[in-house]
Amino acid sequence: MAAMMRGDPSFNPHALRGLTGLFSGGAPLPAEAIRAWAKDGIPLANGYGMTEAAGTVSCMPQDLSEIGGNAGAVGLIPPGVEVRIVNEVGDDLGAGVQGEILVRGENVSAGYWRRPEETKAAFTAEGWFRSGDIGSVDDNGYLFVMDRKKDMFISGGENVYPAEIEAALADFPGLADCAVIGVPDERWGEVGHLCVTAQPDVQATPGALLAHLETRLARYKIPKYVSVMESLPRNGAGKLVKALLREQVQK
Repeated sequence: MAAMMRGDPSFNPHALRGLTGLFSGGAPLPAEAIRAWAKDGIPLANGYGMTEAAGTVSCMPQDLSEIGGNAGAVGLIPPGVEVRIVNEVGDDLGAGVQGEILVRGENVSAGYWRRPEETKAAFTAEGWFRSGDIGSVDDNGYLFVMDRKKDMFISGGENVYPAEIEAALADFPGLADCAVIGVPDERWGEVGHLCVTAQPDVQATPGALLAHLETRLARYKIPKYVSVMESLPRNGAGKLVKALLREQVQK
């Protein structure tokens, strides 16, 4: 919704400066987008939560001036909530290291109603809920969410997070929407396929998009394929439906 507002031809930041702040959740919001709002005098903060944790896992401080130096973070962990970042075997990871986000606290559900097998799979033996999200916590206690674990793909033995690639395109001129999915590749196992839509009267060529990414990402993260599309599939909440996108790409 924030991206749609900024992309509208009638967007006028001066008309919004009376707002105390804008708060975003549901998907990672690129740091570049947050800085763009800040330049217009409008503080925009990420938040992070899930239904299983009563909606809230982390939130930005009340002092919204903290946003500028922590653009891209989804906030601090509030009292009563615990967060761990772990690797594939459940070992805790250090500050700044990416892994799966585990959550525990009085706000976390005891399980799924009448679904014992799903409950068992979703919780560790110590009662930590497996979020299915990849993230990290920095030295100052700020939580960063990278991507959904299921959306990650492995290219040449390296983990690639589509959200990182999508965030690197946040400042590409005239880009309306973008998404990256992993597709099979005989040599590398999987490679990235970038799908984009452009604003009216804007030409977003594959060459220009890849050149933009080459200055920002390691080479193994650069998508091998690019498709310029009329629209990307999103649900009623505005979330990208990557399962449908994969079907479209396969066709």
